[in-house]
Amino acid sequence: MSKINFSDTITIDKAAVMIPLLSATREGDDGHITPILLSEPGVGKTSTLKLMEQALGDEYDYIYVDCPSKDYMDIAATIPNHETKALEQYIGSLFKLGNGRKKVIMLDEAFKVPKLMGVLFTRLMLERMVGDVPLPMGSIVYGTSNNGSDGVGDNVQAHQLDRVCLLPMAKPDARRWNVWATANGVCSELRAFVAMNPRILASYRDGGQDNNEFIFHPSKSGKFASPRTLFKCNRAVMNRDIIGAADTEVALIGTIGLAAAKALSVFLDVKSQVVPTKTVIADPMGVKVPEDIAALCMMMFNAVDDITTQDELSAFMKFVKRMNQSEMQSIFFTMMMGNKRSTKLAANNDDIKSWTKDNYKYL
Repeated sequence: MSKINFSDTITIDKAAVMIPLLSATREGDDGHITPILLSEPGVGKTSTLKLMEQALGDEYDYIYVDCPSKDYMDIAATIPNHETKALEQYIGSLFKLGNGRKKVIMLDEAFKVPKLMGVLFTRLMLERMVGDVPLPMGSIVYGTSNNGSDGVGDNVQAHQLDRVCLLPMAKPDARRWNVWATANGVCSELRAFVAMNPRILASYRDGGQDNNEFIFHPSKSGKFASPRTLFKCNRAVMNRDIIGAADTEVALIGTIGLAAAKALSVFLDVKSQVVPTKTVIADPMGVKVPEDIAALCMMMFNAVDDITTQDELSAFMKFVKRMNQSEMQSIFFTMMMGNKRSTKLAANNDDIKSWTKDNYKYL
């Protein structure tokens, strides 16, 4: 068995661009290959299917296949045809082959395929065949798996490697995760916590992370924080006032582990110091600037969500300029420019332009 480890990685956005280019079949061109995204658990590999759907549109059917859970009859079955006195292969409805539309098929946990299913999945990856039935021309097939060093059963046979293109995918850092989180309804408190604690999204493969109690380590068991589990904290954090602080912490421990949950609970306790965006906009030079960095960070993320006009943004920028921490100012700028809803607003604002010119080194 060969363990696959890489130091160079691609981002999730780049993966969603590369996969169709490498994988789509073309008439007269057999140069397609099946990309396999590799990463540690919970960093968003399966999100690439949604990204491709957003980019490619309804020209394709988008099909998720949980490889370890599939049995032979889920893929194809040989059934007698009494009229022809012959055996015919029927394909599972999972692949939607009856409509003739091109497919984007994601084989999740592709290297955990049951041994009995290996031939069927190998043929799908190599020949673009589901059983004996070809996929429509232009279809895309790719897979996901974990790093060999993760120790979760994804060691690869050496002879399998020339059949696929292994694409190691980077774990998103705090800035990239927060841009995604802002666009996907994650509450400002949780986004601010991640921004203030970027090591919670470090990778054990980065080096120097042996004492990082927040993250996944192959040599340690138990819950850990990841891009996926942090997102799953959103409902608990949003309903903390109803659930209660103590019980919310119990839920957080069960989602992101003890160390991360304790740190997040302490962070959430400063919420009472947060000044509402509307109050800041009404009196940007008069409202008190919180001394607690956590409260200040929450205010930055609240503003990203709340501001809708140039006048509101210019007023809030007056408050931002009163802060003594340029790094904190840069969080607000980065989130305004990274959010699809607010980027046009920020790009056309004279106060943002002026701040960028004076503080480019923090970006």
